[in-house]
Amino acid sequence: MTDTEYKQLSKKEFAKAAKVYETDKGGVYKMCKKDYPDVLKELEKEPFTDLLDCGCGPAPMLTLLHEKYPEKHYTGIDLTPEMIEVAKSKNMEGVELVVGDCENLPFADQSFDVVICCQSFHHYPNVQNFFNSVYRVLRPGGRLILRDMTAKTALGLWFFNYIELPIINLTGHGDVHVYGVNEVRELCRKAVLKLETGEKRGFFRLHCVARK
Repeated sequence: MTDTEYKQLSKKEFAKAAKVYETDKGGVYKMCKKDYPDVLKELEKEPFTDLLDCGCGPAPMLTLLHEKYPEKHYTGIDLTPEMIEVAKSKNMEGVELVVGDCENLPFADQSFDVVICCQSFHHYPNVQNFFNSVYRVLRPGGRLILRDMTAKTALGLWFFNYIELPIINLTGHGDVHVYGVNEVRELCRKAVLKLETGEKRGFFRLHCVARK
């Protein structure tokens, strides 16, 4: 598929999911909640003022952060307008929500102390552009906190990328690629980000923290 076709599939998938994403009918999307505690632990390690959530969906993570740290400024960006509509309906003060492409973040240089990305970047056809864009919008010393699915072995990654994802895409999903730690390390290196933490954790999770 072309880059445009992948993105159109993702927009179509998440337009349908927007209204049920945070409900009991969320299905597989409910598994994303397993990422939130690990992200919160990382954020508690260092002070921050401005945070960007890439692929924010209906803003479940921003909702938690807004409740925990209401004095901070938050921005969420998502490719799917319906997701941003649901997020805006929460009327959270100090939260800016934008329809946009995470491969080309529409924000000024050095705008954020932290960028988080949970279960989103495996949908990006040009993932290096995402890392390059994150580097640009982070302030010096700022962090990228990345959570996504992965596999425990090279064989597992191969199965994900060459068997499972093509089948999933036939059912209307826009999943592009599942990454391992070494791939993320190389993406960070090319973007001049330093990978400080790169781990495989429970529930087939990739947990990475990179710094500018």
